[in-house]
Amino acid sequence: PPVTCAMNEPDTAPKTPLNTSHLCSIRSFLSSSLCNNTGFLQKNNNVDDKSRIVGFFNEQQPKSILTRDNERDPRFRRTETDFSNLYARDLLPAKNGEEYTMQFLLEVVDILTNYVRKTFDRSTKVLDFHHPHQLLEGMEGFNLELCDQPESLEQILVDCRDTLKYGVRTGHPRFFNQLSSGLDIIGLAGEWLTSTANTNMFTYEIAPVFVLMEQLTLKKMREIIGWPNGEGDGIFSPGGAISNMYSVMVARYKHYPEVKIKGMAAAPRLVLFTSEHSHYSIKKASAVLGFGTENLILLKTDERGRVIPADLEAKVIDAKQKGFVPMFVNATAGSTVYGAFDPINEIADICEKYNIWLHVDGAWGGGLLMSRKHRHKLNGVERANSVTWNPHKMMGVPLQCSAILVREKGLLQGCNSMCAGYLFQPDKQYDVTYDTGDKAIQCGRHVDIFKFWLMWKSKGTIGFEKHIDRCLELSEYLYHKIKNREGYEMVFQGEPQHTNVCFWYIPPSLRLLPDGEEKRQRLHKVAPKIKAMMMECGTTMVGYQPQGDKVNFFRMVVSNPAVTRSDIDFLIDEIERLGQDL
Repeated sequence: PPVTCAMNEPDTAPKTPLNTSHLCSIRSFLSSSLCNNTGFLQKNNNVDDKSRIVGFFNEQQPKSILTRDNERDPRFRRTETDFSNLYARDLLPAKNGEEYTMQFLLEVVDILTNYVRKTFDRSTKVLDFHHPHQLLEGMEGFNLELCDQPESLEQILVDCRDTLKYGVRTGHPRFFNQLSSGLDIIGLAGEWLTSTANTNMFTYEIAPVFVLMEQLTLKKMREIIGWPNGEGDGIFSPGGAISNMYSVMVARYKHYPEVKIKGMAAAPRLVLFTSEHSHYSIKKASAVLGFGTENLILLKTDERGRVIPADLEAKVIDAKQKGFVPMFVNATAGSTVYGAFDPINEIADICEKYNIWLHVDGAWGGGLLMSRKHRHKLNGVERANSVTWNPHKMMGVPLQCSAILVREKGLLQGCNSMCAGYLFQPDKQYDVTYDTGDKAIQCGRHVDIFKFWLMWKSKGTIGFEKHIDRCLELSEYLYHKIKNREGYEMVFQGEPQHTNVCFWYIPPSLRLLPDGEEKRQRLHKVAPKIKAMMMECGTTMVGYQPQGDKVNFFRMVVSNPAVTRSDIDFLIDEIERLGQDL
């Protein structure tokens, strides 16, 4: 039967009043560094400091803080332009292409800003779902096929609109499907600027400001982890999976540097350890780097998904008795499904006892380090040799933004350096230690830092803290709303450790069935059916999955700052509306 779709009227999240006690000093504002730490996170400035800052700008700046270089050329104002007979060849660098370029880009900006506006409108669908074959066959003039002849700028603008139309609004307040969600306006502006600059991160020579921003931001992150004076190293990578792979590479180089030249034959049989609930990227790294998945040993977890330290030590001892060399342990800080935090201090004790590299995969949970209320869940992280931290998840930075942080300086460079003479010349006129390319596994590296740096400048550390605390509060709200509600069963007991809330919705038709295989099989189909109807309606999106011997259940996560309690209520109502007749 056809699915009836419900859309609530839009509501508005309460505005948080400005906290003037956490303003950056004027020196920090004018420099490329982030606000300095005092105590936990940030220096406090009082209201007088704020007045002094405002007064400084009133005295020093003209009415507009834009420089002449950034003012719109008065020759170029919005005009009605017929793009049907214009092509890419008519835009810059074409002769007399300035006006056409301006008009085209203004049209693109209109498309983007309209999309942004509608993304925050709850009466807008999260997605307009179509099956792959429908999009491949073409939708109302939207054709994915490439052609030999150029198409007009009019068609290009249509393609831009339709690409957004048929995609998923991951910034929508009712999109809960992934760990990365939301649409931060400052971050968006940063990404636009980054694409416009179109540079590469491998040398200071071609990305001087971005390279310094990255260095300062990574140092700040290391300070927050708890490494003395922010010492160590790090780099932004194409995602948490690559950051985790870096950690395995650097650990191997630390213990067996000759592998870089001679290959794995130069090392004994090395084994790695990780939770049975850890991210699959650890398994992938063991395969890609030549260890083999058979040499990745999975560790048992408790009912909440946390590694059992005694199992780790027992398996380390067993591996050594078999003649293997335990080299690497991955502790997860915020697992993908349960949101579990492994006991880092207890794991660190074992790693120190047996001289094993400790990595903390904080891709999902690393953001909690910004919160004084929740950072205790990562107690012991300062003892790690390396940490993965993805600001594009819990901190809401636009994709992609992932950092690998290493406690010992020089290991990234030593592990990956190939000294390419056409890029990394030691006799340049500046300090070449600022060149980052030779410590990366890539050559070309996207600028991921600017949007993050800009967001940090705009929010302050205290702004990230408020965002994270609020997301955790919303997950607790959901947990308390459904834990004793008819038709719901929690996957595990107790309040969520992270924003992950895992539960089954049990339709009325299954509530009186006795526990057994028939009920399990029928319940296994419930979440996929409800999810499919959600997507057909476009009202909301939430993830589901099995875990171990548990049948499919919903995994709700909150990382979007636009989410309110009413959005949580809407999700529950929608699950019940769509699932009541299953």
